[in-house]
Amino acid sequence: MKTFSAASGHLREECGVFAVYALDNAASYIYYGLHSLQHRGQEGCGIVTVDDGGAFHNHRGLGLVSEVFNPGELSKLEGTMGIGHVRYSTFGGGGLDNVQPFYFRHKRGDFALAHNGNIVNADELRDALEEQGCLFRTTSDSEILAHLIRKNPDEDRIHNIIEALRRIEGAFSFVIMTRKRIYACRDKNGLRPLSIGRIGSAYVVSSETCAFPIIGAEYLRDVEPGEIVCIDNHGLRSNFYTDSICPRICSMEYIYFARPDSMIEGCNVHNFRKASGRILARKAPVEADIVVGVPDSSQSAAIGYSEESGIPLEIGLVKSRYVGRTFIQPTRQLREMGVKMKLSAIKEVVSGKRVVLIDDSIVRGTTSLRIVRMLREAGASEVHVRIASPPLCNPCFYGVDISDYDQLISASLPPQEVCRAIEADSLVFLEEEDLLASAPGHRGMCFACFNGSYPTPTFSHKVRKQQ
Repeated sequence: MKTFSAASGHLREECGVFAVYALDNAASYIYYGLHSLQHRGQEGCGIVTVDDGGAFHNHRGLGLVSEVFNPGELSKLEGTMGIGHVRYSTFGGGGLDNVQPFYFRHKRGDFALAHNGNIVNADELRDALEEQGCLFRTTSDSEILAHLIRKNPDEDRIHNIIEALRRIEGAFSFVIMTRKRIYACRDKNGLRPLSIGRIGSAYVVSSETCAFPIIGAEYLRDVEPGEIVCIDNHGLRSNFYTDSICPRICSMEYIYFARPDSMIEGCNVHNFRKASGRILARKAPVEADIVVGVPDSSQSAAIGYSEESGIPLEIGLVKSRYVGRTFIQPTRQLREMGVKMKLSAIKEVVSGKRVVLIDDSIVRGTTSLRIVRMLREAGASEVHVRIASPPLCNPCFYGVDISDYDQLISASLPPQEVCRAIEADSLVFLEEEDLLASAPGHRGMCFACFNGSYPTPTFSHKVRKQQ
């Protein structure tokens, strides 16, 4: 689940889910699928499979997919169907107990589930379930759905799932696996993406379509907002748990979360970002020598800005792909060295140049300030910042864990003051209508983090402006 790092001022990746039905060595396919979704979570991962005898097998661990799984572990995960998960925590914190998929034993049939998103009425539901005698073994909001399913008395699993989802508010893409079938579920606003692919007569489900090509899967369709797709030996069967459907895909999926080679509602993410960069160039032209994108999610927008403006695109910043967490250092000098380990400027490219710096968003502003200073130290004569999204002014409770206004520089400062705070020569943001124009065929987007218009109730979450 995409989270905010208060120390670095970065948005972090969300969770990703993947499922396979009717493929020999299902765990190996899930491994490659999760590897393609690694950008959505690096804290931990897991796989649960079901073998031909109906027995469940699972393995979970902390770390990257390649660190948690090896050929020996995968060989133990027998079966032709399974579900997998990569995690970055937003609700409930970290630790192995909260690494998914979760596996549950139940008298009406064992099942496993994995979840991407955030349940905004989790506190209320947890309190109600505990009053009814439910015991929770994790602090994850994902476990709440399992208890809701188990509390329903109906023998028909789909009815239990429908009734459980009707009690949940928020953003979610769930994959639920029983001994014989897989259910793919999406919230009524479709805030989080979920797609179905096919390999011959077999099916796969993924948080992003970028996971399909590596395993030879053909994209079939998206799970619709409010839909539950049942996958079993009858093929695909569809149910809707609600009639109150209002598509509002999270705009940050396009802007930042998703991989450039993914498709969201028929729109390629790279093309979306490139189009937003073109719009930036038209609405915020500037006399400059080079365009530089902040690696990696801003490169597509930088290409668009360069092509539209005619200003050459250069690789002025290099991101190290081999740096994990940098420990908190005792001195300012050592902390700055930690930052430069992750991102560095190419002096020979930027020295003496007027730079247009393209980034996808500004959160706290600390990272933008460091990059601007880094470019100036490398000899840039001017740094003009262009942001391929509107100002982040409001908390998000749907998987982007920025829950306080004081984490958002634009919540308290207008653009001209943000410009001064990050020491840029100029600063321009996109507007909401620019994002809509970048996604032809869209059915609606959630702009809550920009304008405070939340598509669901926020329940116990505090939505309060700074005083």
